[in-house]
This record gives sequence, C-alpha cells and structure tokens, in this order.
Amino acid sequence: MTDLSRYARQIVLPEVGVAGQTALRDSRVLLVGLGGLGCPAARYLAGAGIGTLLLADRDRVERSNLPRQTLYTEADVGRLKVDAAIEHLAAVDGSVQFKGLHSAEATLAAVREADVVLDCTDNFEARFALNAACVAARVPLVSGAAIRWQGQVAAFDLRRGGPCYGCLYPDTGERAEACEDAGIVGPVVGVVGAMQALLALQLLLGQPDVAGHLHVWDARRGDWRKLKLNRDPQCPNCQ
Repeated sequence: MTDLSRYARQIVLPEVGVAGQTALRDSRVLLVGLGGLGCPAARYLAGAGIGTLLLADRDRVERSNLPRQTLYTEADVGRLKVDAAIEHLAAVDGSVQFKGLHSAEATLAAVREADVVLDCTDNFEARFALNAACVAARVPLVSGAAIRWQGQVAAFDLRRGGPCYGCLYPDTGERAEACEDAGIVGPVVGVVGAMQALLALQLLLGQPDVAGHLHVWDARRGDWRKLKLNRDPQCPNCQ
C-alpha cells in the first residue's frame, strides 16, 4: 500500500489531491537518455511517486559526466548508467517500479507501454525515432535539449490534435551540435530536465494547455520565452 504521507506536500495542491496522486502511482513513464537532462527528470519523477519508470540508456558513466549528471558518483564510473540510476533512484522511493532498457529496439517497443515519454537524448536520430514511435502509438512526448547557456523544452500530444516533434524540426539529415564540442553549463541541463519532469506530471494529471508550446530559456539573461507551436500540414510524421 502506498504511504500517501510521503507525498503530502504534493497532495495538498488542489490540482493533485489524492485522486491525482493515485493517477501518478498508476502511471508508466518511459525516460530515454540518462544524461544531463535525464538525471534530474528521473529524480523528480521518482520523487513524485510515478508507479513505473522505464529507463533507457546504453552508455556507461564517464568521469566527464559527473559535473552535470547528478544521479552518479565517482564510484559509478564505468557502470552502465541504467544500473547506477536505478540503484540511486530506488534509494529515493523503493515503492517505484523500475525497468532498465539497454537497446534501441526495446526502447521503441516500450513506447506502447507508456503513458508519457520523455526524450532526454542528445542526437536527432534518436529524437526522430522516438517521435515516430510516439506518433504511431498516440503517446504524449516531452522533448528537451540544452547546449552552451541555452535550453528548450516542449510537450507534444497528438491526442489533442497538436503538432508533433517533426512539425517543429523536420528531418533534414543534419547532425545535431554536440555538447562536447560546443560546451554546456551544468545547471542549464538541470533546469531543462526539471521542466521536462514538470510537463510530464502535468500531462499525467490531465492539466489543460500543457502541450503545443516551445519554452526557450536563455540562462545568461535569465529569460524564458513561450512560443505557440502549430501543426505542419505537410509533416510526413503525423498525417
């Protein structure tokens, strides 16, 4: 039985309540990418009492990850990120069910099991594949990205007739700029990852007007911009 006192500060919110907390406990969330975005997102989702977290990543922890990827410690260097993340997250809330996914095939298949998918990856190939799987399964997608001093996050929900990720970023075959080349400030990915978790919780709680907007953050100025997204009638993904 779930100890609701653990989530008392959340349950007291009128937008959550006991019914909302129960809905979170009954939810399955797929989080893809356990790097700078995925670490804070996973931590906040586990802390919020999501019933099942499906965690996907094929990489191992490297020492250069530690300044930004806050789930890991020096002792985790060399371990599979999925294994290390599950161990640390289970210590936060042992009632959450965790499942690790280590292959692209298993990850894409798991989209059909999820209520919400978080794209915390760092390359367009993975993002386009996840978007296509979410479009096919009609599963909401929360996508985040960050580089240098900038970040952006958006929720896509075709169930409400909104755009998909491909409407915003058509697949032109271009390679995404990498953080190892351009650089990244650790708190930037922390903020964006936390925002991804927030949007996912809002979707699971059925809050209106969550999807269909691009939130863009300039960390140097401390400015957020919110842009309305429209569906592309020529998009090959969501027709």
